[in-house]
Amino acid sequence: MTKWLSRLFVVGAAALTIAACGGGKTESGSVQAEQQKYNWKLVTSWPKNFPGLGTAPENFAKLVNEMSGGRLTVKVYGAGEIVPGFEVFDAVSQGTAEMGHAASYYWKGKMPAAPIFTAMPFGFNAQETNGWLHYGGGLELWRELYKPFGVIPFAGGNTGVQAAGWFKKEINSVEDLKGLKMRIPGLGGEVMKKLGAVPVALTGGELFTSLQSGAIDATEWVGPYNDLAFGFYKVTDHYYTSGWHEPGAMLEFTVNEKAYKALPKDLQKIIEVATRAINQDMLDEYTARNNAAIEQLKNKHNVQFKALPADVMAALKSASEEVVAEQISSDKMFAKVMDSYNQFLQQVSAYHRLSEVEYFKNRDGE
Repeated sequence: MTKWLSRLFVVGAAALTIAACGGGKTESGSVQAEQQKYNWKLVTSWPKNFPGLGTAPENFAKLVNEMSGGRLTVKVYGAGEIVPGFEVFDAVSQGTAEMGHAASYYWKGKMPAAPIFTAMPFGFNAQETNGWLHYGGGLELWRELYKPFGVIPFAGGNTGVQAAGWFKKEINSVEDLKGLKMRIPGLGGEVMKKLGAVPVALTGGELFTSLQSGAIDATEWVGPYNDLAFGFYKVTDHYYTSGWHEPGAMLEFTVNEKAYKALPKDLQKIIEVATRAINQDMLDEYTARNNAAIEQLKNKHNVQFKALPADVMAALKSASEEVVAEQISSDKMFAKVMDSYNQFLQQVSAYHRLSEVEYFKNRDGE
């Protein structure tokens, strides 16, 4: 966690505390209630302190402790320490832990619309995702989806465009995807399945050994920063960086609704502000760390960065459209969320063609 971020929110916490106290009183008029301390557990889907994904909840916990003056402490648990990585949502819903940090597409078996809030193949990038969530109605739909489970979601960080993944064999055509056992979650997994691959559900801690043993033939994870940390270059020969399945992978903080409502208003606001800060901080970190990781992978480990063939990318896009259409026709909530998503995508795409895309062409001489 950067020093400026820590200083900024210590100052913010002081202001929140003064406002909440109202001259020494809480809403109930009780100084004792204002000073009550809360100890929360936060379970994650990541290895403890894993770069980026795992450090984000740790930074969140530090912010909350500092901003609340120790009134709300959050202890972070890695995947498997209390519950397995794929059981984070249930743990928060049931109150086993007050908070979680994971990715919404892990819950697609419970809610077909859940993957939309992590990433859509060929959909929003990180900047666009944040815009839709916070100013385009996305967050309200996300909370409507989780409401029956007693869980409140908050944006919890974004990795930016993710690489297509690490493959043991070269991909020269769509035929090379058939029978391929690949770790790829969410709607991206459904797309690969439609093209003949076999999507496999695995948490991050299982990926290296699964590749090494031959249990899977390929994996996507995040990008250079995390891929370097996992050492995928040691057990695969082909790194395809062409982004398509997760163009702006949004993580989530989830909060047990009963626990949240039991907090004083100022502590609720601290959670809201701290999650928003970490959401931006993660994207900032990945933007910076991926640069250094690329250099190490290229120059130290002799990794070649490859692009998927044009016909493979075209097939992936076509299959993505089919998968989304099928989901829209089979689930009312998926259709409702996608209606909002597509409206925003149409608007932001038009703007970004005039602004971002045109700027990159001019800057990079393409």
